[in-house]
Amino acid sequence: MNQPEVLIDIRAVLGEGPSWDEKESVLYFTDILEKRVYKFSPADGSLNRYAFPQYVGAVVPRQSGGLAVAAQDGIYAYDPDSGSLKPIGLPENPDPDLRFNDGKCDPKGRFWAGTTSLSDRAGASFLYRLNAEGRLDVMLEGVSISNGLCWSRDGTVMYYIDTPTRTVSAFDFEMETGSIRNRRTAIEIPESEGAPDGMTIDEEGKLWIAHWGGFQVARWDPATGRKLASVRLPVPLVTSCVFGGSERNELFITTARIGLSEDELRAHPLSGAVFRVAAGVKGAETHRYLG
Repeated sequence: MNQPEVLIDIRAVLGEGPSWDEKESVLYFTDILEKRVYKFSPADGSLNRYAFPQYVGAVVPRQSGGLAVAAQDGIYAYDPDSGSLKPIGLPENPDPDLRFNDGKCDPKGRFWAGTTSLSDRAGASFLYRLNAEGRLDVMLEGVSISNGLCWSRDGTVMYYIDTPTRTVSAFDFEMETGSIRNRRTAIEIPESEGAPDGMTIDEEGKLWIAHWGGFQVARWDPATGRKLASVRLPVPLVTSCVFGGSERNELFITTARIGLSEDELRAHPLSGAVFRVAAGVKGAETHRYLG
């Protein structure tokens, strides 16, 4: 496996939610606790910062322009040029102890995003699906820390991570309706590998999983549950990853520094940086939200 390089040394507190905008050839990602969205252009090295009034967990481009963001209390349409922030999907029964975390769009442009508890309540969170008309449906209950999502290339399987379960779940996915059923375990992550966080998929159907506490992004085969390869990183808290670049064969990796002691930060000073590695395989595209 190729060695990763430091792409953006910003020392994010909790870097997360990366997406690749193929039209603009730019990378979006968030720093949840600093309430920021970042836009990075690999072509010229420019980095734009957008401040938010609340936590923001994930960001995706919108088909109609601008961005859709999974913020603290719901999903919003955001215009980076004007700063306009408008709700497009809010839970019917909001819980102030929950915030939205990771999310991304399925191949039909529906935005899936889940929540997590600010006080670490187990089983208190949800996975939601936002359709193009702005209807927000609860798809899973009893979630603890909703994280990685991705879909098989043929669109028949959805993979999902609820981090404390230490597993990757697979669901039968119905493309036209966006329904899920027949949950089963595709991968079990040993404690020694760190906890599964964000995730993406390559064109060979293999999953690339960020390992929180594991110093790595690892490539797993969901058909066999076997670990195939690992990108080792010089930081422990690896949060998510997305494919991008002109050939979509570069892996962009977000990390964090939250909770690390002074000694740990001295030992791992690049914690919170964004890394890039040549993956050697083409990955899934970032789908746009169609609303």
